[in-house]
Amino acid sequence: MLTKFETKSNRVKGLSFHAKRPWILASLHSGVIQLWDYRMGTLIDRFDEHDGPVRGVHFHKSQPLFVSGGDDYKIKVWNYKLHRCLFTLLGHLDYVRTVQFHHEYPWIVSASDDQTIRIWNWQSRTCISVLTGHNHYVMSASFHPKEDLVVSASLDQTVRVWDIGALRKKTVSPADEVIRLPQMNTDFFGGVDAVVKYVLEGHERGVNWASFHPTLPLIVSGADDRHVKIWRMNDTKAWEVDTLRGHMNNVSCVLFHAKQDVIVSNSEDKSIRIWDSTKRTGLQTFRREHDRFWILSAHPEMNLLAAGHDNGIMVFKLERERPAFSVTGDSLLFVKDRFLRAFEYSTQKETQLIPIRRPGSNGLNQGPRTLSYSPTENAVLVCSDVDGGTYELYVIPKDNNYGRGETFQDAKRGSGLSAVFVARNRFAVLEKSTNHVLVKNLNNEIVKKSELPIAADAIFYAGTGNLLCKSEDRVVIFDLQQRVILGDLQSPFVRYVVWSPDMESVALLSKHSVIIADKKLSHRCTLHETIRVKSGGWDDNGVFIYTTLTHIKYCLPNGVSGIIKTLEVPLYITKIYGSTIFCLDRDGKCRPVIIDSTEYVFKLSLLRKRYDQVMSMIKNSDLCGQAMIAYLQQKGFPQVALYFVKDEKLRFNLALESGNIEKALESAKKIDDKDYWYRLGVEALRQGNAGIVEYAYQRTKNFERLSFHYLITGNLGKLSKMMKIAEVNNDVMGQFHDALYLGDAQERVKILENSGHFPLAYLTASVHGLNDAAERIRAELGDDNVPSLPDGLQKPSLLIPPSPVLSAGDWPLLMVGKGIFEGGLDDAGRDVADDDDHDEVAGGEWGEPLDIIGEVGNLQNGDIAAVLVDEEHEENEEEGGWDLEDLGLPPDAETPKTSSAAARSSAFVTPTLGVPVSHVWIQKSSLAAEQAAAGDFGAAMRLLNRQLGIRNFAPLKSRFVDLHVGSHTYLRALASLPVLSTAVERRGWSESSPNDVRGPPALVFDFSQLEEKLRAGYKSTTSGKFSEALRHFVSILHTIPLIVVESRREVDEVKELIVVAREYALGLQMELKRRELKDDPIRQQELAAYFTHCNLQLPHTRLALLNAMTVCFKGRNLIAASNFARRLLETNPSNEAHAKNARQVLQAAERDMRDAARLNYDSRNPFVICGATHVPIYRGQKDAACCYCGARFVPSQEGNLCSVCDLAVVGGDASGLMCSPSQIR
Repeated sequence: MLTKFETKSNRVKGLSFHAKRPWILASLHSGVIQLWDYRMGTLIDRFDEHDGPVRGVHFHKSQPLFVSGGDDYKIKVWNYKLHRCLFTLLGHLDYVRTVQFHHEYPWIVSASDDQTIRIWNWQSRTCISVLTGHNHYVMSASFHPKEDLVVSASLDQTVRVWDIGALRKKTVSPADEVIRLPQMNTDFFGGVDAVVKYVLEGHERGVNWASFHPTLPLIVSGADDRHVKIWRMNDTKAWEVDTLRGHMNNVSCVLFHAKQDVIVSNSEDKSIRIWDSTKRTGLQTFRREHDRFWILSAHPEMNLLAAGHDNGIMVFKLERERPAFSVTGDSLLFVKDRFLRAFEYSTQKETQLIPIRRPGSNGLNQGPRTLSYSPTENAVLVCSDVDGGTYELYVIPKDNNYGRGETFQDAKRGSGLSAVFVARNRFAVLEKSTNHVLVKNLNNEIVKKSELPIAADAIFYAGTGNLLCKSEDRVVIFDLQQRVILGDLQSPFVRYVVWSPDMESVALLSKHSVIIADKKLSHRCTLHETIRVKSGGWDDNGVFIYTTLTHIKYCLPNGVSGIIKTLEVPLYITKIYGSTIFCLDRDGKCRPVIIDSTEYVFKLSLLRKRYDQVMSMIKNSDLCGQAMIAYLQQKGFPQVALYFVKDEKLRFNLALESGNIEKALESAKKIDDKDYWYRLGVEALRQGNAGIVEYAYQRTKNFERLSFHYLITGNLGKLSKMMKIAEVNNDVMGQFHDALYLGDAQERVKILENSGHFPLAYLTASVHGLNDAAERIRAELGDDNVPSLPDGLQKPSLLIPPSPVLSAGDWPLLMVGKGIFEGGLDDAGRDVADDDDHDEVAGGEWGEPLDIIGEVGNLQNGDIAAVLVDEEHEENEEEGGWDLEDLGLPPDAETPKTSSAAARSSAFVTPTLGVPVSHVWIQKSSLAAEQAAAGDFGAAMRLLNRQLGIRNFAPLKSRFVDLHVGSHTYLRALASLPVLSTAVERRGWSESSPNDVRGPPALVFDFSQLEEKLRAGYKSTTSGKFSEALRHFVSILHTIPLIVVESRREVDEVKELIVVAREYALGLQMELKRRELKDDPIRQQELAAYFTHCNLQLPHTRLALLNAMTVCFKGRNLIAASNFARRLLETNPSNEAHAKNARQVLQAAERDMRDAARLNYDSRNPFVICGATHVPIYRGQKDAACCYCGARFVPSQEGNLCSVCDLAVVGGDASGLMCSPSQIR
């Protein structure tokens, strides 16, 4: 059984496959109907209108409908597109057991515990026939797939076959029925429409299920008597053929397999059994430990089955459908219908070579699994799963004349999980039991035997004399001659291996991933798929093409992938020639599939920087689509994406992103939207293109921005005209601002006077020395209303802007080389320009003058001065010649020339940004400290996890931040600018060093700091401040992973420091724990004893021994106390008081050599201390170690966090500490 999908849910009572989509319906005992996608493994929808268990469910063959029946006596018809129930059919008087749509007519058949079978018309929503005759619950009812028959199973121990031919005739020709309507006055149940054709009796208990064979006149049934019975029928009678025995409990469901000659049954004995329908014998049994099976369903089109049990559903196949094949040169060899066949790609001709032996044993999955071919010897190895794995060696004669009916000499056979040719006349066989590879010759004789370096479950060809061996999570390339590993790679469970034609690259295919590596198994990229990966092949460009269940996809060398084509059925790639992919389907047919390779060849050209090829493809192909545009943007080619886009708004966005202000201007003119003109103005201002800024402000009629633009560019002439336009437009504030920008005090006085602000006008005229205007305004105000200036003011500073030195234009641009795409793509895009654009190119101007004033109308640009010269006219005067609704800008406001041929030839691309130093650190360094200093905390964490097995990064968070902040300095430039961050290099800056060479980052942690912490820890330990000392030693352990030293000698010192810190941290943890245990003197003595076995400095060892001696002596464990006293005296203690105490303890112990309590401590047997449980692990006992600090633990702690360093995992895999560039070199 090949399980494809499983779910966890309540008990499943009904199942139904969708005919076309990868969906399955499951009706649950809880009353919910679930709709699953079994390919993706996701729940699509759920329907829960039934009250009580739903026992039957069925998809319609072509309509978006399904029907369900449950214990609420209701039959509901649902539309899964609308996500709702359409209507309910009422009529049954008890539980509805099964429901089914007819394959042709608008009928539903239902079986119920009310002892009836009903046929419904779901279009008219009426019951059209009631089939009565059973005298107990009817457990199942189903239509025949082709004929006008219904089969039903009942607990009355019978299976009944009903003829519904009359019902079909009545449906097909209802007019005839109207004529015979008087004769149709039958009883309530309408018995003439459906009659019992056969009653099959033979089961000794109630029958739970009966179903028809898809093509033959056979019926299979399963019952509570634990038997499966096969029945045959003809036109006149039906009889029992055979009984299949083997189930240990009630048979729940049974059906014929549509593609194979087998019967599938399931039972409440928690098993699914497969039976040979011709030999009527059991083939295989699949069991679950705790779940009873209730229902089976077969896919109407595909080789899929589903079973429902107490806790969910499972979708499975009985046999694998992938044909065994091998490609050599221009030929494909494959097995089909028990024959070895050859297919030539050049002629696309298939020939039959030799017959393949049929497996002798009964069972499933006994067909050929893999094929290996030696072209020079014309020999074929066929591997299968017969008897746990066997191979057969065939030699194909040169003048092959064998046909289908002829026999062929016996092949040479042997046992082995895998067999593959490794040389011209040598093949390797994997012997699973001993994990050896046997190299054999063509006579099937062993010539060499090698032990594999890993516990392999399959071997693949990897070049002459080499094997690719795979285990559960690892693959290696093994040299059979030298018996060494050439490459090693961690990977998920690999199913297939595909080598490139030049043997330089390999693709490892697992169920849901594709791994690309080189010939030494150096990892290049990994792709993850949600749908199963089926096969793959390499094309001529080095692109890997692979198939899933539903698509043909590609994978570039950098890991970029995409969809090439959607598949109707799964295909297996054998060979790729240009744009033709040759595939095998599940029926063993060779099929060429034509694909469009333009997309991935284009991306590959971009990746390999073959820009001439990119240019050619842009001009000559129809590359387009949002995905391609998004890809080009993502990869930093928005200027290329610009030429794929027809939508002007998207072209505008891409032009702004690529900094192509001219293209953005073209699109903005076509869009002509205020927001787009505003964004164009912002980008033009950023680039310093004053002409386009001015034009954009004109198009948006943004007078305030336009005036300020003229002010900062020093264009006083246009600024004065803006003031006149504001006056004509009656914009008082705009006119006043323009006068203020110009420093025109007389104009400001006039504006204030016309606005009625006479006091302000008087003050302005007086301050600026305009005495005539001041006197005139004073006369109008009168002496009483004249404002006075405060006394004592010094001479005021007047609001007069400085005069511009020159009128600024566009910012100067750096002269750089023209980009590869600029000229060529402009030529490519020139053909799509509109005629209006060509006119503008020819004229070189912006075109017609702009109307930027809404209220002022039809004046020509040159007439503005005429309006303003005649100051005698009133503003509200309405004369026909001065239609102020059409006033335009002066002729100076012309748009700059951007589209001329000369402009195109001198277009330049802006230089690319430099690479930040932090990026250089990230790319060049393999040290975690330098990655953290560069700010790539994720990479630093991955390195520490791989090198030291660190899993808990919380204690390192502050150190990561300190490293990053400490490797940068921060400068404040101007108040309006953000703070500038500058990287600080470890070796400092030198004039002699090249500009493009960057040193490693300066780090805030160094080895000297650790030495200071070590001395502080020693001092705290000596003074008895154990908590403080523990903090020092744990801090050392937390800092060492982020230390960088220069020499190998310093690396050794760092490793020694880890051991010292670990020993002290473990000992101090035990001592602190001992002090907490007030009520457990025995445990106190044990912990004190263990402390003496930590590798401490001599003074601290003496103190630990003295402490243990004292604790044990007080606990009357005199033997243990004398042992510590003796060890203390052996160290020659400098403190005479300590020596005196030790001698006294020895004397006391000699008088009474006994221990009051037995301790878990044996001083004569060497041991290490578990860092978590603080118990001894004696020599010879199993243990696990922390992969960072090396602390030892009992095996039960494996997988937990180390309690000594609080960083790494106990028993994890790690490559070792990397703290110096010398280790990498």
